Amino acid sequence: MKKVGLIVNPVAGMGGKVGLKGTDGPDIVEKAREMGAHPESADKAAIALRVLVDKLENVELYTCPGAMGEDVARRCNFEPQIIGSVSEPTTAEDTEKAAREMVGLGIDLLIFVGGDGTARDIYNALGDDSDLPAIGVPAGVKIHSAVYATTPKNAGELAVQYLKEAGLPVRRAEVMDIDEEAFRQGRLSAQLYGYLPVPCSGDLMQHLKVGGAETEESVLEAIAESVVEKMEPDVVYIMGPGSTIGPIMKKLGLDNTLLGVDVVLNGKLVASDANERQLLELIEGRAAKIVVTVIGGQGYIFGRGNQQISSEVIRKTGKDNIIVVATREKIFSLEYGKLLVDTGDEEINNMLRGYIRVVTGYKEEIIYKVSD
Repeated sequence: MKKVGLIVNPVAGMGGKVGLKGTDGPDIVEKAREMGAHPESADKAAIALRVLVDKLENVELYTCPGAMGEDVARRCNFEPQIIGSVSEPTTAEDTEKAAREMVGLGIDLLIFVGGDGTARDIYNALGDDSDLPAIGVPAGVKIHSAVYATTPKNAGELAVQYLKEAGLPVRRAEVMDIDEEAFRQGRLSAQLYGYLPVPCSGDLMQHLKVGGAETEESVLEAIAESVVEKMEPDVVYIMGPGSTIGPIMKKLGLDNTLLGVDVVLNGKLVASDANERQLLELIEGRAAKIVVTVIGGQGYIFGRGNQQISSEVIRKTGKDNIIVVATREKIFSLEYGKLLVDTGDEEINNMLRGYIRVVTGYKEEIIYKVSD
């Protein structure tokens, strides 16, 4: 009988679609709710847990009361062992306390659901000397850390492989987090907090996010020129975050939100740092295109730091109207050799799979594979 621990951060990722860039702190969580955000981490936990249900027998699941694990575990037909108690609303201390208690119970694997803040909480509880393998189910906004699987489904697949296959390697992966307040002001300040042991198999675990060290101004200028030259009248352009998008906005003579989503129509900025609701309103009944770049080192084009461009926004826009921009250096340095998507909607993930054009210079494109 394998013992698995499950800890869910109930508010992870709530700030993404409404453009808050995270949910660290009760004030931000409340603001996200006021803006219409809904919890999503339980649904992502369920995707991972259903893989365990389908592919693994004799699992004893230990989890926290209510929204921190019990609810989703029962939804997935587990009869979990419930440990401890939690606050309302839940806190980082609840996560840390639960992780320490699970270590004392001798679990074989810890599965946690959240973002970089949750990974920090787990690390704070376990410390550098921990030998308990952990797998993060990505549900947050930022997710710079390398302790997360590439998708919730792959988190489940990796857990199954680790629990069934003796000798699956374990490596120590980075726990990173950023200053959310600085992030909301357009400044990226990341810090390494420590390392957690994670199982590894193939390309199921994501890599550490590589910062925007691209300084090839001429290449970025060429990409911008190519995109701007092809922009069409009366088409709404949703401009994703990232330093590769900045030169496009500069060429248009517009200010841009480096770490947010802006909207351009007929050469004018019609929305700055837009959230999901605003995007859906702006594209209703209109032709639209999405311009996104690639997260260096990881390869994500959707689902990391740009959750405002939600699955519903992508559905209404259509795959053929997605413009991916990146330098060749960034593309060819990707360790997986493919682009990744994690929209939280399997139908949209399926739609995006296959091959897509990436603008890498002036009238220069490459064809690259998209997976999850």
